[in-house]
Amino acid sequence: MTTSSRSRSTGGTVSTLSEDDLSSNAQRERRKRILDATLTLASKGGYEAVQMRAVAERADVAVGTLYRYFPSKVHLLVSALAREFERIESKGKIPPGHSPLERMQLILGQITKAMQRDPLLTEAMTRAFMFADASAAAEVDQVGKLMDTLFARAITDGEPTEEQLAVARVISDVWLSNLVAWLTRRSSATDVAKRLELTVELLLGDGSKTPF
Repeated sequence: MTTSSRSRSTGGTVSTLSEDDLSSNAQRERRKRILDATLTLASKGGYEAVQMRAVAERADVAVGTLYRYFPSKVHLLVSALAREFERIESKGKIPPGHSPLERMQLILGQITKAMQRDPLLTEAMTRAFMFADASAAAEVDQVGKLMDTLFARAITDGEPTEEQLAVARVISDVWLSNLVAWLTRRSSATDVAKRLELTVELLLGDGSKTPF
């Protein structure tokens, strides 16, 4: 089974410059251009297409400037994944009146379909996330928190409890594992959908559905 990068050591972190670290609009715009260039290159050619010099050229920044913002392509791609989750969260309006199970199924469906629409980009970001070393621990942790928050929001309308956050963490790990299985062609999109549905039923359902 795939192991989440969130369980790895956090020693030796080399931080990127987040938006909160940037004091001017020009710096924030430069960071945005860099991430946009990263997404474009990854969407066209996957992980291997994201080369630091190519990103710098496309973003119209010096290579040295790029390295000040992002120390490596892994930092770049994991930061891009974080931005994608922020975008999904900002758009993911859940209709009122649904049960936690129904809300979770809606959110999972939205995210999974969004990722499956652009397999090369998804492969690049997921590969970077799964195999990031300790130097990118801060970026990996940010993605993990965004995922957990997104799924926890589907469980409750208010502030999630520790138990609800734990359930959200399980669902996010199962989702990520199945996304990797789909990317590596070990599972079809239908297989992934069925496994996620069963996982949500077992964790959030009324207990009437069992795997046996």
